[in-house]
Amino acid sequence: MSRRKTGPAAGAAPGPAPDTAPDTSPDTAPGGAAGGVSGMPQAPDVPAQLRDFSRSLPMLLLRSHQAVMREFRPILRQHGITEQQWRVLRALTTEPSVRASALAALTLISGPSMTRILRTLEARGLIERSPEPGDNRVVRLSITPQGRALIATVAPHSERRYRSIAERIGTRDMDGLYALLTELPDKLRRRPAR
Repeated sequence: MSRRKTGPAAGAAPGPAPDTAPDTSPDTAPGGAAGGVSGMPQAPDVPAQLRDFSRSLPMLLLRSHQAVMREFRPILRQHGITEQQWRVLRALTTEPSVRASALAALTLISGPSMTRILRTLEARGLIERSPEPGDNRVVRLSITPQGRALIATVAPHSERRYRSIAERIGTRDMDGLYALLTELPDKLRRRPAR
């Protein structure tokens, strides 16, 4: 019985074209792909070092935000107002009136959420709408006397919390924290020097 020779199947291509030749570098695993499936991007030999989770800046800022808001939430709940509603009312004390789009940017509240908040505050008589001078299609928002009265009621409780926080953190660190957080957004918008 004759032994059949093994080799390329009849009709098979003689070999890869020059521009599709398999990688023969030491890092290449069998099959022409470095350590995995052919055609898939491969990780470098030495993985990038990811900083410890305890040094995650977004998480530290989020955790700090939650810690600070725990100081103020009881006051807001006591007066029947949410964090975002309070943010809107506080922002409206800085200008006689503002457009809704500007208010959303100022308070970092999304458009859909802002619509619901404004509807609630208006129903409670805390804000009011008025047409833009010269353009009735544009609406401007302002805080009402009732809204200012609510802020005046909450303000003493809020300031006591601020003083309590400053006592625990320290006046110097508190001032430094204000300065750093004020500068941080502008500094991060700058392109790093190459």
